[in-house]
Amino acid sequence: MTREKTDFWVGLFVLLGIVALVFLALRAGNLSSFSLAPTYQVQARFDNLGGLKVRAPVKSSGVVVGRVSSISFDNERYQAVATLDMESQYQFPDDSSASILTSGLLGEQYVGITPGGDDKMLAQNSTIKYTQSAVVLEELISKFLYSSASKEGTAKDAPAAATPAKP
Repeated sequence: MTREKTDFWVGLFVLLGIVALVFLALRAGNLSSFSLAPTYQVQARFDNLGGLKVRAPVKSSGVVVGRVSSISFDNERYQAVATLDMESQYQFPDDSSASILTSGLLGEQYVGITPGGDDKMLAQNSTIKYTQSAVVLEELISKFLYSSASKEGTAKDAPAAATPAKP
């Protein structure tokens, strides 16, 4: 009887370990919030997607209202096209805007939807006209360093040019 009890507890422990591994795999693959709710697709064009990935959340006011279903490149406009699967229970005006935002300083990127004021709503295969691309941290740092270096260079040259010549 003791052997059977031990086997039972070991089996239960192994089963819990497998369930934990499946849970972690779903979280790592961003599939833990998989939903079977009906959706409609809209597209948004961006100049720079940053690190946006497929299955990234689409949020409005902090609430997940959809997911990024695909990312492609438009060879005619030279822009990235993100296709968004929006849950049908969330309707947004046609003049809504989409921005690529970051959770925290170095967190995951997501698409933020800001509702507009139009009476007409986004529908299947419509396009969000107003978009704001991702802010890339490396570009901001390089612009800051470049501008501070150029200011430093002009500051050194300015006093010498402003000093009048002595007779």
